[in-house]
Amino acid sequence: MGKKLRSGKLVRIHLKVKELAEARGIKASRLSRMADLNYGTVLALFNEPDRDVSILTLEKVARALKVDVHDLYEVVPGEEGEP
Repeated sequence: MGKKLRSGKLVRIHLKVKELAEARGIKASRLSRMADLNYGTVLALFNEPDRDVSILTLEKVARALKVDVHDLYEVVPGEEGEP
């Protein structure tokens, strides 16, 4: 999920859903029920932390985990050649 900033630097979003959920003892199946999301979607968030995700999905996960949306991801430097 690479993105070029105005400064020309490449950055990407890295999701921390799995880490936050597991720290609370919550598995993907339970989170899918808590957030009212398809199990496959939650499993993808757990296993593909660099995937594209909608803000609506992040809002549902944040509400279920009782965190702010910005707690679910971190912005990390991207590499040249990333899409």
